[in-house]
Amino acid sequence: MDLKSELLKSIWYAFTSLDVEKCGKVSKSQLKVLSHNLYTVLNIPHDPKALEEHFQDDDDGPVSNHGYMPYLNKYILDKVKEGMFDKEEFDDLCWMMTMKKNFKGVPEGAPLSPRDCFKLFCLFNLLSEDRYPLVMIPEEVEYLMKKISTAMSQEWDGKPLEDLISQDATVREEGMSVWTFLEHMGAGQLLRVTNAEAFSLALNEVFLEMYHNVLKRGYMWKKGHVRRNWTERWFVLKPSSMSYYVSENLKDKKGEIQLDQSCVIEPIPDKEGKRCLFCVKTHNKTYEMSAADQRQKVEWIQAVQTALCLQSEGKSSLHFELKLKRRVQRENSQRERSPSTRSSSSLISQSDDSNTQEMERERERQDHDIDSIIQHARELETRRREAEEMERRKQREVQIELERQLKEAEMLRDSMQAKMQEKEKEAEQHKKRIQELELTQQKLEAALNMEIQARLEEERVRQELERLLEAEEEKKKQFHLLQEQQRALQSLSPTEAGFSGGAKEKNTPSALHSASQELQDLRESRQRSHQRLEEVQEKLRNASQHVQHWNVQLNRLMTPITAADRLERSLTKRTCPKKDSALASNEFITKFRISDSQNSQLPENNKGLEKQMEAANLSDGSEESQKKPNGQI
Repeated sequence: MDLKSELLKSIWYAFTSLDVEKCGKVSKSQLKVLSHNLYTVLNIPHDPKALEEHFQDDDDGPVSNHGYMPYLNKYILDKVKEGMFDKEEFDDLCWMMTMKKNFKGVPEGAPLSPRDCFKLFCLFNLLSEDRYPLVMIPEEVEYLMKKISTAMSQEWDGKPLEDLISQDATVREEGMSVWTFLEHMGAGQLLRVTNAEAFSLALNEVFLEMYHNVLKRGYMWKKGHVRRNWTERWFVLKPSSMSYYVSENLKDKKGEIQLDQSCVIEPIPDKEGKRCLFCVKTHNKTYEMSAADQRQKVEWIQAVQTALCLQSEGKSSLHFELKLKRRVQRENSQRERSPSTRSSSSLISQSDDSNTQEMERERERQDHDIDSIIQHARELETRRREAEEMERRKQREVQIELERQLKEAEMLRDSMQAKMQEKEKEAEQHKKRIQELELTQQKLEAALNMEIQARLEEERVRQELERLLEAEEEKKKQFHLLQEQQRALQSLSPTEAGFSGGAKEKNTPSALHSASQELQDLRESRQRSHQRLEEVQEKLRNASQHVQHWNVQLNRLMTPITAADRLERSLTKRTCPKKDSALASNEFITKFRISDSQNSQLPENNKGLEKQMEAANLSDGSEESQKKPNGQI
């Protein structure tokens, strides 16, 4: 059916709705309104003077259907092209014009909604006969009811239609109009509907398939051409194109694949973690897609092959071709039945007995054929059910296997997460241990520095004490010498004493007094040095105790937390130069001497460094020196 014939069916309803008097004619004013609406909905430039010019000899007289057809063809239908208008919007306009006059509406409680009635109106026009007034024969009604029942996933019961045909013979002979069809549908005389929502969904599915020529639709994964990633899209397949959207609401269209005779569809092996793959190759691009399962893949490939077959044959609608095939089959059946009827009547006129036998044999043969057909249909149905059951079993097995793999993956993920958490805890513990080691090492170094300073100070105090002892010994000798001189002078006779001189006698008591005073000062200095030495030794003992304490802490912290040997070795190398223990006092003193010798530049600093080195060499014997009594060298 061409586009003009499809449009004329809906326009015929609009024209007849304007014929109020049912005389077959419509006034010019009404035709102007109708033409203006057709211009608008078909996206044709308006020509308001064309109607007056076409009927200029007839001023205000009514125009018949045949009189309006030349204007309609010339100014409207000849200018219409496929794709320049929305056909559903066009049919909606004609439906709104004709339903107000001819449709009584559905009874209360009926499963039909106003939108369902419009969709049934469009499907009626698609399946109606190509003669006016438009009617639909019972065979096409049965075909439409079966389609809706299949979409509702239920078996069609043909008894209501058979009862309707038996009650009204005109339905069998002439067919039924769209208003009779809608009335019977609303009354439930053609299809028993228990769920209005399920019926609306099924009707919408059939409406998209037959009216909008949607061969198949659904979600699939598509591989991009730029980013080369997989994205889920909603695909809509029509005979001329394959469009894909973000979701099924069809609001955001992402692209369209134009189908022509050069296109090829073929399956491809699984890759990149995607299954059930196939591709559509055009003259400049290759589109890769992944279906939900193997059955969907086969259905999509068959649907695309059907679209390519329609393109190669130059056909635009699958259901229009199926309608023509059904019509041809009905005509062939009628022609086959007509000769058999004439031959049977001639045999009856010749011989009743032979006719009876022939009819019996024919009846037996027909019964046998019918039985064989029924048996074959049952076998096919059994095979189909077995295949479906096998497919469902395979799908269940695949689903169980996938669930098992998913559970294993989840368990593996949980174990990996637990291990990662354990490793993070161990790493945190090691990090804390390293920080404690670094802090302990710093405190140990500070304690060693304090010990070195205490030892150096002790050495200085000892040297000072030694100097004082030497000075005191010298003064003691001088004092004893002066005392002996005084005793010697006192033992001389007065005459000898007069010869020795009066001045010498005067100087001896004063020198003895000064020597006694200096000796007393040296003793006081020596006592102060003793006190200072005791303080320095106490300080040295405290420093040694601190060094020992931090050595113990460092050795404790160097004990490994876990069996991480590599991490333990790295910590040991970084925190301590020895493998088994921490720094000893002598080692740290040697390190301190070397670093000081490298950093010193002035001669005075060199002299001070020599004293520190000597003190460091004497540090090993500090304990023996501490055991001696104060004042001994």
